[in-house]
Amino acid sequence: MQNVLLAKYGEIALRGKNRHLIENALLKTISKNLEKIGNYSVSKEQGRVLIESKDEIFDYDKVIPLVVNILGITAVCPAIKLNDSSIENIREKALLHMKEHWTDKNYSFKVETKRSDKQYPMDSREISTDIGGYIFNNMDNITVDVRNPDITLMVEIRNYVYVYSKLIKGFGGLPIGTSGKATVLLSGGIDSPVAAFMMAKRGVSIEAVYFHSPPYTSDRAKQKVIDLAEQLSTFTGEIKLHIVPFTETQLKIYESVPPEKMTILLKRAMFKIAEKIAIKNNSQGLVTGDSIGQVASQTMQAIEAINSAVKDLPVFRPLCSMDKQEIIDVARKLGTFDISIRPYEDCCTIFVAKHPETKPKKTIIENIEKNIPDLDILIDKAIDNIETIIL
Repeated sequence: MQNVLLAKYGEIALRGKNRHLIENALLKTISKNLEKIGNYSVSKEQGRVLIESKDEIFDYDKVIPLVVNILGITAVCPAIKLNDSSIENIREKALLHMKEHWTDKNYSFKVETKRSDKQYPMDSREISTDIGGYIFNNMDNITVDVRNPDITLMVEIRNYVYVYSKLIKGFGGLPIGTSGKATVLLSGGIDSPVAAFMMAKRGVSIEAVYFHSPPYTSDRAKQKVIDLAEQLSTFTGEIKLHIVPFTETQLKIYESVPPEKMTILLKRAMFKIAEKIAIKNNSQGLVTGDSIGQVASQTMQAIEAINSAVKDLPVFRPLCSMDKQEIIDVARKLGTFDISIRPYEDCCTIFVAKHPETKPKKTIIENIEKNIPDLDILIDKAIDNIETIIL
């Protein structure tokens, strides 16, 4: 008997000819995460990922957090692996497993068997009945409930036999890097980190751009964004955060345009800068945290006026149909919410007009932008002075 971890994945198993490439990317990510804590082997096992320790001890407390948050993983299961597939051995080891994990109070349980080895002399129902009866007769604190049990003891008969009763859910999706690369405009707010995660969940590798406007935005605001990127890296792996000095560009726009149109023109300048950074770093798109109708700059008309600033890349808005509470719920799960609500303003919240325009006309905005003195020069200057941090 050997302690192992089974990692399950969902939609990867439905892929066609490129399935092995995605599976290999997932295995590579798991192996990389586990390198730092010990000597573990990672392999495919009939639609599962099998993680084994090459040492005598399997440290679940260290391994599980490093695997369950990897995108592409739907769940992890602390399990025992049996070389002897006889029903006598399975029932004995299943009883030991139950006594080890479920002795604190009274529980209801059932046994569910999956049998990919069709040569096995008993079918799945017979195996479940045999093991379930044996456990029931040898434990005092347990009852049988096949409809709504507290515990489902899983027995999987594959190349080996695996027994487990705990399933820790992951986020699913696709492994990072299997769907290209994008650059997210990361503010200090609640929305943009969630947008970055949603794209990463689809297998997109993420870089981030943050617009910093000292002295109007403080170093604490900058640190908040660094902390957000670091928390996101728990799920996305390494993130490059490009910090853009935006003060001069922002002041020039503030001095040159009507107040009600300033927010749209600020965002256009950000998009122009972000697109140039993205192209330089081989990204295939931009990502924002916009949710339609949430604020003045996120109406359909405003989005159209802002989007026209981007010439060569698509702009993805994965939160466009989500309401604020839905976004907050995801942020809490990711651990970004408490960081985002720190009371330090980003550059989008300073110099805000009392009555920003909600239905700007794209042609008017573009004509105003053409008359902002030295705007292109300031944009290039900001790009030349970027600070890049790897998290």
